[in-house]
Amino acid sequence: MTEVHRFQIRVYYEDTDVGGMVYYANYLRYAERARTELLRAAGFSHAEMAERHDTFFAVSRCEIDYLRPARFDDLLTIETRVVDVGAAVINLEQRVVRDEQLLTRIAIRIVCLNRQGRPLRLADPLRETLSAYRISKELV
Repeated sequence: MTEVHRFQIRVYYEDTDVGGMVYYANYLRYAERARTELLRAAGFSHAEMAERHDTFFAVSRCEIDYLRPARFDDLLTIETRVVDVGAAVINLEQRVVRDEQLLTRIAIRIVCLNRQGRPLRLADPLRETLSAYRISKELV
């Protein structure tokens, strides 16, 4: 069974450009919030992981397709799916949708690091939890 984590966010005036559309970089902010909330829903907060496990995450690759604009006051849903979980890497697909209309597609690779910035294996409980959100690579 494929799990999808969904996070809703409202577009505020401050998120838009002079044309009234969401400024392109804000989609990455929305995606970051959704990933944080996925971890929180799975029982893992960034603060706890840093404090207890010396574990931090960094984006090592991001590819984004802007298909349609979001506008002021839109209610957006950010869908997050795990494509693959490696020893120290998580590959995700995120989609920004409005009323079931796909606006933005993001492919992102997150690496797990320690405080010194060196790769760190994902803790087994986190790897198992993220696997519940895994999708088939053929669907991406």
